[in-house]
Amino acid sequence: MAMVNAFTAEDFARLSPEEQNLIERRQRVLGTAYRLFYERPLHIVKGEGVWLYDAGGNKYLDAYNNVASMGHCHPRVVEAITRQTGILNTHTRYLHESIISYAEALTATFPAALSQVMFACTGSEANDLAVRIARHVTGGTGIIVTSLAYHGLTSAVAEFSPSLGEFVHLGGHVRAVPAPDSYRTAPGEMAERFGRDVRAAIADLKRHGIKPALLIVDTIFSSDGVVADPKGFLKPAVDAIHEAGGLFIADEVQPGFGRTGDAMWGFLRHGVAPDMVTIGKPMGNGYPMSGVILRPEVVAEFGEQARYFNTFGGNPVAAAAGMAVLDIIRDEGLQANAADVGTYMRRGLQQLRRDFPQVGDVRGAGLFIGVEIVSDPAAKTPDAAMTTRLVNGLRERSVLISASGPNANVLKIRPPLVFSRDNADTLIAALRDVLALL
Repeated sequence: MAMVNAFTAEDFARLSPEEQNLIERRQRVLGTAYRLFYERPLHIVKGEGVWLYDAGGNKYLDAYNNVASMGHCHPRVVEAITRQTGILNTHTRYLHESIISYAEALTATFPAALSQVMFACTGSEANDLAVRIARHVTGGTGIIVTSLAYHGLTSAVAEFSPSLGEFVHLGGHVRAVPAPDSYRTAPGEMAERFGRDVRAAIADLKRHGIKPALLIVDTIFSSDGVVADPKGFLKPAVDAIHEAGGLFIADEVQPGFGRTGDAMWGFLRHGVAPDMVTIGKPMGNGYPMSGVILRPEVVAEFGEQARYFNTFGGNPVAAAAGMAVLDIIRDEGLQANAADVGTYMRRGLQQLRRDFPQVGDVRGAGLFIGVEIVSDPAAKTPDAAMTTRLVNGLRERSVLISASGPNANVLKIRPPLVFSRDNADTLIAALRDVLALL
């Protein structure tokens, strides 16, 4: 995306000497693959709730960070991690009450059929493990994803994460299908079209002698530009992979943990039954943990024949962090808050759409919102350059978001779940100010 690539010499000159020195040191030791957000990078030193603070003490409204879903440095998560770190942190080869209790509490948030969990440390690891299991169960190798999907960074998972860039080559066993597009497709056609595309990918795999193993989607299509509705449009695609003998994996790293407001997990909005669900990032509000939740019969043979062990996956500190997150979601009513504030924010953004023709579409569910920016509303022409200006303009007004989509023209609004209506008003006012200047 344009706003996270290299910044100009002019942008560099606007930074403080300390920040210039940090960037120069960073480039020397971290190399060229890393990116910084924004034309004028931020030097963040502290986080609290929905706010991030830079080295100068300035605060920024974080409307993008889904990792700290409970808010930055939530005191209950900090306390749980600190307490358990001071007692014991070891692996799952020993019996430990908190690990089992957390697994029970976590799986209880899923449909009854998804009753077992395998822990890892990152979403990439979780998706890597899910693929291993799917291939073992089905005997196939073929993977179907959407055209700008992101599922992780391991070698195996990068091969089906096309959003990593043009130099990341999809594996020969991978087929990428167009993501659903609720802005340009009639609601009644979306389910049939996506199902048809998945069936075509299945047929192409078979034509090349490749047995399909799985369809994996992020259930709110985060990298593909945020697609939430109509509810149920995933079902024909899921039916197609099941009929082909493959499995359906719901990647809930971004839409999970109540973010969509009307469901704890994004797949529940579509009335589909995943064979496996992968989760990560928000599980521990920043503590590195992830998991694969699955039907016992899916993993039974794999578990008997292939030993699984992850030194840090599911350790007691992770369990403490994870349990704290589940307790906070319940005690602070964060799923209901996501529904309420998300609806409120989309209404405000819809008013901007009426006032500014550049705002082509507002969509999403709960606190996961996409705002599509266009140069021609009638033709629905994507405008990546204007989107970049909006993201950077908001940064200058101390509001942090990013962008996604195949044309990098969808504002991606994904704040911590403790975001309030007042926070939404701040974001909308800042966006109105930036739009007025374009």
